[in-house]
Amino acid sequence: MAVPAPTAPKGLFSGPDAPTEEDLYKCVHCGFCLQACPTYLETGLETESPRGRIALMKAVNEGRIGMTPAVFKHWDRCIQCRSCEPVCPSGVPYGKLIEATNAQVERRRKPGLLHRLLAWFLLKKVVPNQSRLRLLVSGLGIYQRSGLQYAVRRSGILRLISRRLASLESASPSIPETYFWAYGQVISPAGARRARVALLSGCIMPLVNGIEMEAVTRVLARNGCEVVVPKAQGCCGAIHSHSGDLDVTRDLARRNIDAFLESDVGAVVVASAGCGVRMKEYGELLRNDTDYHDKAVKLSAMVKDIHEFLVELPFTPPRGHLGYRVTYQDPCHLAQAQRITEAPRALLRSIPGVEFVEMDNSSSCCGAGGIYSITQRELSLKMLDTKMRAVVDTCAWVVATANPGCYIQLLQGAQQASLPIRVRYVTDLLDEAYRAE
Repeated sequence: MAVPAPTAPKGLFSGPDAPTEEDLYKCVHCGFCLQACPTYLETGLETESPRGRIALMKAVNEGRIGMTPAVFKHWDRCIQCRSCEPVCPSGVPYGKLIEATNAQVERRRKPGLLHRLLAWFLLKKVVPNQSRLRLLVSGLGIYQRSGLQYAVRRSGILRLISRRLASLESASPSIPETYFWAYGQVISPAGARRARVALLSGCIMPLVNGIEMEAVTRVLARNGCEVVVPKAQGCCGAIHSHSGDLDVTRDLARRNIDAFLESDVGAVVVASAGCGVRMKEYGELLRNDTDYHDKAVKLSAMVKDIHEFLVELPFTPPRGHLGYRVTYQDPCHLAQAQRITEAPRALLRSIPGVEFVEMDNSSSCCGAGGIYSITQRELSLKMLDTKMRAVVDTCAWVVATANPGCYIQLLQGAQQASLPIRVRYVTDLLDEAYRAE
């Protein structure tokens, strides 16, 4: 049962999901966040910085300006990477603020009929339902493999309809024929059992990266883990919370809380950085839910990023030799929100034959940001260009990452620039080394 939040502001922000006065006025506008913010670095505009966006929040809260489309657009352009949080001396919880602000915006936004229908269909009816999402993704796979995609691209018809549509279509990931199914399976450990864990399958990753998810289970099993994949689980809710739909986010969180707490495991392992931070913050998300808050806090404490978990276990170093020159792209929600940077590097450095090369500004955003690469296409591509230049400068053959959004974005960058660079998950490389033993 939900209860009203006790500290809702007195301005235009209202309701239990409103940004609180305490959080809003922590910002002292010192400017440390500017050089950490990817949208500020790309535009040079104060309104596209955390400090500028918080100033707009304060102005709305105090009634000095209204919540208009002109104000919305600056909040919309935030990629929610949370790069500002580690550098903020005042401890401003910017991720919490922008999430709450987006929820306020969605209550007042008046999009066109087509936009409303698409958002309702995709975010409320498709993404939360794995069967419907699988059907949609399967259709994309048929489009790609049937030759229709080749014909459409050769004809140039999409560019005539919309250059933005053509750009989005060109960025669509290749859909494999192998999906990862969450049907309640239990994967036995290789050798003596060291831990019993549950694995988040999620929504997008098991369909786009089914092969890579299988690699995750093999890595866990190789390190003595019995892996449970609960059938009742679903989308973590990250996409919905970024979009301002906190009601659906909470529904999805409750579903996962029930599914994982019933699994009788010691940890919930997550292979997607964005999903990991969302689940680690379920307690805050459900702070006003008297029925689920305590359970949310309990589950959040059990959630472990796969790299974090393996290093803490500790993992068994592989003996198979790969012979790759590898660089690593820090996903924002792993490095900035979860503050996990060394664990993926420790795994990469443990692989015989891997020459690990750091890239400049490895933790700067690649421009993926959930659905940001769709809603803010131009800014997303600018960030991607910056990132790919840093990748090229390393002379690496492989760029590793730890989040499906980053994986898809980096693949797009390599393909568009015709670069002979492979994009892999850290766990892919670890699995390959184990299998080469």
